[in-house]
Order: sequence, then C-alpha cells, then structure tokens
Amino acid sequence: MEGPSSKGVLGQLSQLEVQARSRRKPPQPRSRVDGLKAEAEALTMRREQLKAEIQTHASLQKLRMSLDKQSTHEEEEEKMDEDSETSQILQLMARHAQLTDLLHAHHLIGGYDIIKTRNSKGVCVSMATAYEGVYLDTYNLEVDLKPTLRIGRHNIPPFIPLDSIAEQGNMQTDIRAFLDSLSRHLNAFAGRKQQLKIVKEQHKSVEVMESNVLCSILVLMFTVPRVKTIVLCTLDYSDHTRCLPTRVCFECEDKELLDSPEWKKNCSLLTETPVHKALTTMTKMGNIL
Repeated sequence: MEGPSSKGVLGQLSQLEVQARSRRKPPQPRSRVDGLKAEAEALTMRREQLKAEIQTHASLQKLRMSLDKQSTHEEEEEKMDEDSETSQILQLMARHAQLTDLLHAHHLIGGYDIIKTRNSKGVCVSMATAYEGVYLDTYNLEVDLKPTLRIGRHNIPPFIPLDSIAEQGNMQTDIRAFLDSLSRHLNAFAGRKQQLKIVKEQHKSVEVMESNVLCSILVLMFTVPRVKTIVLCTLDYSDHTRCLPTRVCFECEDKELLDSPEWKKNCSLLTETPVHKALTTMTKMGNIL
C-alpha cells in the first residue's frame, strides 16, 4: 500500500506531464506559413503606398496654400524648382483641384462669377446686367463665409432693398435663391433705366416730365397731332423685378379722347410692351407726334 508521500510524488509527476503536453503545438502546415508571409508582404506594400499618398497630399495642400496666398497678395509664393518634372506635375494637380472647387462653387450659386477674398474667408460675386442683348452695369457683392453668411462690401445701388431681399430669400440656407432674386431686381432696374435712355434718344417729341432714381415712376407728355391736345401718361412699375409697368394712367382735358377704343388700345400697349417700342408704334399709328 502506497503511502501519502509516494502518492503526492506521482500526482506531481502526472500534473507535470499534462502541462508539458499542453504546451506542445502541432507544426503548422507549409501552406499556412506561406500565406502569412504573403499577407505580411502585401501589408508592407500597402503601408508604403499610404506613405506616398500622404506625402503627395501634403505637397498638394502646401501648393494650394501657396496659390491662395499668391491670389490675395498677402504672402509671397514659396520658390520651387521649375525644372523638376515632379514639382510641375504637383503644381498642375494643385491648380486643377483649386479650379475644380471654384467650378463646384460656381455651379452651386447658379453660374455667377465669383473670386475668393481675404485668404478664402469670403467670396466676391459679380453680377452683370443686360437688356435686349446689350450688357450694361456690373455690380459686385462681397459675402463673408464665416461664422455665418454675411453681406460685406458691395456697390449695389442704395435704393435696391438688399437686406430685405436677403431676408426674404433666406440667404443662410439658399444663397442661390438670394442671388437670383437680387439679379432680377438689378436687371429689371437696368432694363427700366435703359428704356428711359432710349426714349430720350429716339423720341424727341415725347417729353419726360418726371422719373425717380429707381425708374419705378415715369411721367411722359404726349402731343396728339390731330387735335393738338396734350396727354400726360404715368407709368407705375410697382413690381421692381419687371421692366413693364403694372399700371398706366392717362390724363387729358379731352375725356372723350381717352375713352376712345384707340387710346384704350394704347393703354394696353404700354402695359404689355417696353415703353420705347410702344411709343414707336403709337407714333406710326398717328396717335402721338
């Protein structure tokens, strides 16, 4: 019969044998080792590729900052080796990225001409006006981008309700709608102003009695050739986004003349046709001198 001491020794030996067996690892097959080596090589190549991409991105950012500083004339552009093919490619890539961003912004705001201002902290929008294919005045509006969109310097005429247009157009959420509304006001004003200019140049017999800076009120004096009667015509452009009047009013001592179908037709003509063209038609019809 075994004593307690011999049983303890045998138990310890048995326990050591179990631990030794548990530490043994079966040899990995050759295919598994090759797979791990291939995976390690692929990861190494990917790491080198990412390093190259990071370096290229950093170079592009540096060049773009240099281009922005050059455009604002705030800092001199850092000199680079113009003969280096790599540097020339990087410069072209940076310029392409810059132009792509500007074209994207150009598309977002509806095709208006914009340039960066004050180291990209704002943009200046140029809006050209035209009437009947003739380019007229160009207006510039500077918009601060940070912390929120805010109107800065501009040469918009003071009688154009710029703040009201910005509020109604909700400039913070839809700058394109704001610019479209402002453009309609400016083009309508330019169109009314151009019409008045053409009237003074082409219709010498028509006297301009009154007009305002917005060209929203125009009072003309006609002479009716057959009866030698004077007619005052008031054109009211209450819709400041249009070049046509919303109301036409005639004043004359001869009430029967104004009630005639001929002069009622003249009233409709002035409402539906630009004033200088309507006056040409009225002259050809013999209604005015």
